[in-house]
Amino acid sequence: MAVITAKLVAELRAKTDAPMMECKKALTEADGDLAKAEELLRVKLGTKAGKAASRVTAEGVVAASINGNVGALIEVNSETDFVSKNDSFLALADAAAKLVAEHNPADIEALGALAYEQDTFGPTLEDVRKGLIGKIGENMSFRRFKYFSGSNLASYLHGSRIGVVVEFEGDAAAAKDVAMHVAAMKPVALSSADVPAELIEKERTVATAKAAESGKPADIVAKMVEGSVQKYLKEVSLYNQVFVKAADGKQTVEQMLKAANTTIKGFTLYVVGEGIEKKVDDFAAEVAAQVAAAKAGA
Repeated sequence: MAVITAKLVAELRAKTDAPMMECKKALTEADGDLAKAEELLRVKLGTKAGKAASRVTAEGVVAASINGNVGALIEVNSETDFVSKNDSFLALADAAAKLVAEHNPADIEALGALAYEQDTFGPTLEDVRKGLIGKIGENMSFRRFKYFSGSNLASYLHGSRIGVVVEFEGDAAAAKDVAMHVAAMKPVALSSADVPAELIEKERTVATAKAAESGKPADIVAKMVEGSVQKYLKEVSLYNQVFVKAADGKQTVEQMLKAANTTIKGFTLYVVGEGIEKKVDDFAAEVAAQVAAAKAGA
């Protein structure tokens, strides 16, 4: 039997917003497996746990560069939110986005090798990054980027933490609205048919566990599961989502695009730190250790 520590309980609570005792019970049932405990809480508490689990903790910015039908989207990370607002760091991110759009580098290493000078550092982008690390005193990195060409492009940045590029044919204003919609609603695919199979299977597993607790006959449980999955597919596919600017509160994105005679060929969404787990320091434990060390040295 795994030891369920207060730190482990706190970590699960931060991910799910579930009550402390519920977190402890789930961890006990999962024998200390954090991922399994999170899924158990989703079954018990519904979507609340899933929504909280998507919170982003890492810092940095998303930058975009669009020039006609060529463009780029990039995520550049820093250790703290303070540095993510630093003028030199922001200049580095903007420059990196432009370099991606201009040169279409194969990977992060190739991006870093491109010529660039800033703040007396250079002659490459990587040299500038290393120089700023020494100057600012905090690590920073180019995490991911995407190059776009061949289609009309519309972009939207929500502050500096969420960035979207939409590839489209048709009306530019409608495409810009879609980019804003994607930033707000965060769909995972264009249509229900495009939702990744692993996401559907995960949702089906949770729905099955929840439906089984109802005690209803097997045929009813099967219908409940299928209903939950279909509801999920509509919620996460762009075309089926209710358009955020719909005057009637009912018009879907697909309906809006049809009215605007516009086709969305694809979209890319970057959220700063998505999928990155930020180190959480145990402040109480740190203080206790310092006190113990002081007593030992007395």
